[in-house]
Amino acid sequence: MTKRQAQVTRNTFETQIELRLDIDQQGEIDINTGIAYLDHMLTLFAKHGRFGLTIQAQGDLVVDAHHTTEDVGIVLGTAFRQALGDKSGIERYGAQYVPMDECLSRVVIDLSGRSYLVFQAELTAPKLGSLETEVIEDFWQGFADAIGANVHITNLYGRNTHHKIESIYKAAGRALRQAVTINDEIKGVNSTKGML
Repeated sequence: MTKRQAQVTRNTFETQIELRLDIDQQGEIDINTGIAYLDHMLTLFAKHGRFGLTIQAQGDLVVDAHHTTEDVGIVLGTAFRQALGDKSGIERYGAQYVPMDECLSRVVIDLSGRSYLVFQAELTAPKLGSLETEVIEDFWQGFADAIGANVHITNLYGRNTHHKIESIYKAAGRALRQAVTINDEIKGVNSTKGML
């Protein structure tokens, strides 16, 4: 099997990001975005998805966390798109529920080649550490656009904003692992169109 890996660099006036992804080898996980809470969430995403992932990012955090958070989502989605190639043999769909104490979140992913995000989560704490929680949706929008996937994220219930976001990132990692899994019974791509 061809190694499903990618290395992506993105440099703008707002952010400089280097990311390495290995879909099939949960090797090194080393995340440094300058935003401790985002680092924690991406580490959980990689751990629960069983992905090797390293990210080094510098951004205009003196402004706020928005540019860095959104751009990391874009680069992560780009890396998955590149590493998946023509998507031959992948399951394509993934769906996972993950609890975190009092809350429960669901993430459903279709690696369809078409970008769409549905994000339903009431994040009542405006900030966690240095991260404005409203930019969590921007991260997933950037990710969905760059990977070319339908991404449906729903926090079904819960009280604590940290728990809600954590259950979302864990569920996303697990749903994506399911979607990228190779199934030997699938010949070509899992679509009647013949491409994804």
